[in-house]
Amino acid sequence: MGIEEQQFGEIVIAPRVLEKIIAIATAKVDGVHSFSNKSVSDTLSKLSLGRGVYLKESNEELTADIYLYLEYGVKVPKVAMAIQKAVKDAVRNMADVELAVVNIHVAGIVPDKTPKPELKDLFDEDFLND
Repeated sequence: MGIEEQQFGEIVIAPRVLEKIIAIATAKVDGVHSFSNKSVSDTLSKLSLGRGVYLKESNEELTADIYLYLEYGVKVPKVAMAIQKAVKDAVRNMADVELAVVNIHVAGIVPDKTPKPELKDLFDEDFLND
């Protein structure tokens, strides 16, 4: 006796949801300090909803680009690989979506005594008033 799959309808996950999953998974990796926008125009634009997280689809493959600052003293490649693994796992487990590539762009290193932003402050926006 096998398990039957039932089809109830279509499930659509907004890119914004994937951006948030990626951002939260990234922020939870040790050594990550904060996010950086790709350009000054992104800082001023509401199109940069993920604050440092950018998704693009090409040839039916989804790529994530993450722009961030790391804490001083960390091993950059080790933290970058931990982010890639955490992001791919989180998106697969929470949204059942496979990311083809996760690119990490380290915009800078933050000095020792710089306070790390709270997780809630990284995503302080009103989702209902778009």
